[in-house]
Amino acid sequence: MGAPIKTLMDRFKKTQVVPVVVIDDVVMAVPAAQALLRGGVDIMEITMRTAAGEDALHAVASECPEMLVGAGTVIALEQCKRCIAAGAKFIVSPGFDSEIVNYCKENGIFVLPGCVTPTEIMAGIKMGLSVFKFFPANVYGGIKGIKALAAPFGGIKFVPTGGVSEENMTTFLSEDCVLAVGGSWLCSREDILAKRFDKIESLARKTKDRN
Repeated sequence: MGAPIKTLMDRFKKTQVVPVVVIDDVVMAVPAAQALLRGGVDIMEITMRTAAGEDALHAVASECPEMLVGAGTVIALEQCKRCIAAGAKFIVSPGFDSEIVNYCKENGIFVLPGCVTPTEIMAGIKMGLSVFKFFPANVYGGIKGIKALAAPFGGIKFVPTGGVSEENMTTFLSEDCVLAVGGSWLCSREDILAKRFDKIESLARKTKDRN
């Protein structure tokens, strides 16, 4: 079983920015997580877009217990099960999959399915969800799209990703319907591959100071 959902939502709200992290070599996972922690960011989403994703998730979950680590780009139920077994504290999916949502709810795991239409949101609400990923935010209207989509559904929150940057994140975060934002600039694939962990720490600290 995962931590209480409200506790995780509070962590998201407090941290505000969730680094979306792509790991190509598992040995880079823990140093990247440690750099984020030193900079004051204690949440990270490791995407499952690479072969190293699941092992990286397990490494961070095992060696950095203070990091709230989740799995991103989860697109199938069996993959979801493996990620949770590897230590994922939350699951992020680019779209809405009822099997993934059901499994996460049954196991007390915070799940963020991608929802960008009223139909998808209504399906999520029917399953007891109140927080949704909005992806890709820049394609689906950015902050205007989020506000328009949130208006008919009182109390729901979004975590927009895709097109969110250091320059525009405060615009998103100023809206009540935005719980947090996700972005790759904070811990980029390029910086990880180049072992620029001091830069990652500096960006994390700068982001926290802005919030």
